[in-house]
Parts: sequence; C-alpha cells; structure tokens
Amino acid sequence: MHDAISTASVRIKGADGDEIEAYAASPVAEGRRGGVVLIHHMPGFDRWSKEVARRFAVDGYDVIVPNLYWREAPGADPDDAAATSRAAGGVPDDRLIGDVAGAQAYLLAQPSSNGKTAVIGHCSGGRHTVLAACNLAFDGAVDCYGAFVIGTSPEGFPAKMVGLEDQLENLSAPLLGLFGKEDSYPSPDQVAELDRLLTQFGKEHEFHSYDNAAHAFFANDRPSYNLEAANDGYQQIATFFARTIG
Repeated sequence: MHDAISTASVRIKGADGDEIEAYAASPVAEGRRGGVVLIHHMPGFDRWSKEVARRFAVDGYDVIVPNLYWREAPGADPDDAAATSRAAGGVPDDRLIGDVAGAQAYLLAQPSSNGKTAVIGHCSGGRHTVLAACNLAFDGAVDCYGAFVIGTSPEGFPAKMVGLEDQLENLSAPLLGLFGKEDSYPSPDQVAELDRLLTQFGKEHEFHSYDNAAHAFFANDRPSYNLEAANDGYQQIATFFARTIG
C-alpha cells in the first residue's frame, strides 16, 4: 500500500498530436513500477474515474486518465461534456487509439516506469480497452463490462459503437474480464461469445461473471453498485496487475 500519493492535471499528446487534458496519480515513494491507462466510462472524465485512478496509485502504480471529451468540450462539466460527445456519436475509434497511445507514452516516459503498462476501462471504456489492446502493445488489459465488444449498438443508443470481432485476433495482452450476469450490454450471451472467440484465437484471458450484478456494478455513486461484486472485482484486478505489470 502507498498511502502517500500525488495527483495532478496534466497535458498529454493524443491523436494527431493534439494536446488534451489528463489526470495523473502516482505513489510518492521512489522506485520502479508499472503504469495504468484508465479509460473513463461514458459519463465522462468525472469524479468517480479520478477516485479509481487514486485507488490504483495507492496500490502502487502510476496512473493516467485521458479526457476523451476534451476536444468537444474543454473545461466543461463532465455531464455536459458527455452529452456533447454523445450528440456527436461518441469517441471515434481511431482517435481513441491515438489518445490511449499518448497516455501510454506519458507513462513510459516517467522516471519511475518499469517499462510495463496495462489498460483498463469500464462501460464504453471497457470496449475501448479491448480496442486499444488490439491496436497497441500492452502487458495487460482489463475489460469491466465493456458494451459492444461483441455486437453493434442498437438504433437510439447514446453512442455509435461497432463490435470488435474482427480485431480480437490482434489482442496484444492477457485480458481480464469482469461482468454482471444481470447486464444487457454486454449480455451473458455476448460474454460467452467473446470467450469463445478469444479461445479460438488462442488469446490468454480470464473472465469473472457475478450473480445479481448489473451494468456499472463498480460505480459506488450509482444505484447499480454491488458491494460484493465490486470488492471481488478489485481483488481480481489487484492480482492481475501484480502478475502482468508489477
């Protein structure tokens, strides 16, 4: 445990060389350690996402959270920024890859870096995690109930997202998946299909699906929060990070 951490609002270079906002959290203690790119969920670059970043810093990692909505709404309230992004159809996949690449580069440039990085995300960030890990070289990836890794978002959904079935063969890192059995996006059938495809492609992966847990069961500021599932999920993440980037 690293109870003494430092946090800062920083600027990083994202897709196409754009300068975007990001939130950084790190242990104060000296030493080499792995880095974590945390991709925020659809509600945006919000307080909860930063709290999760601080949690992983206490666990002993350098963490960076890029603000994926910075271009559309610089400095805006997270709810307003998220609404603006949804109105534009969500974050384009190619731009997401570029922003995550910039965040990863920021981590690897830190004097404390041990040269290993992982990527993690929740909700849309879970899909973005898989997308990033299929296009960039990571040492570990954690998909927390990522919607539309399998299947395409239906008409009227807040963002336009297509399935990643044709990219899974390129997955660069072991994948930890954490899902709720009461979720609709992804549904248990979609999780099973993801498991099948990853097995077919010979990709290392480990899935945990929780009874009585719906979408966003990690979000302790929302009615969907499930204490038992979240606690076990965080333990699974801690074990996975220790093995892949520790």
